[in-house]
Amino acid sequence: MREVRRVVPAPADLGVELIGVPEGADLDLDLRLQSVSEGVLVSGTITGPVQGECGRCLREINDSMGVTIQELYAYEDSTTDATTDEDEVGRMQGDLIDLEPALRDALVLTLPTNPLCREDCPGLCPECGAHWDDLPADHSHQQIDPRWAGLSQMTVTEE
Repeated sequence: MREVRRVVPAPADLGVELIGVPEGADLDLDLRLQSVSEGVLVSGTITGPVQGECGRCLREINDSMGVTIQELYAYEDSTTDATTDEDEVGRMQGDLIDLEPALRDALVLTLPTNPLCREDCPGLCPECGAHWDDLPADHSHQQIDPRWAGLSQMTVTEE
């Protein structure tokens, strides 16, 4: 078994619509490479920064995340019952292993599809677009349906 620690730049398009790892950001790889009968088993953790915007209030999010990976890379010319050519098992190219597909899968699948700046984010007022946090507690908009607007002209008389 061999342990490897590396800092590598993040590839492009490592994220989803609202949040992702910035291109070129440092990703810390803490990996263990273990020789098994079918190939090399790579396991470990990947940590790095994520940036995006809140899905409710559109405020900027700057955070970090860590994910674990475990991926088998078959030897270049090996095919067994466990690792056929049709399998989605990665292949070594000589002594090299391309970690980008496994890294991309692990990071992107862990990212939230609707990230929040905080768990209880109230979002934006649907009428004026202001942040609910910045508005007074009694904030409201008087919306009168135009079909009923004529009734506001009427006065009620008591008998």
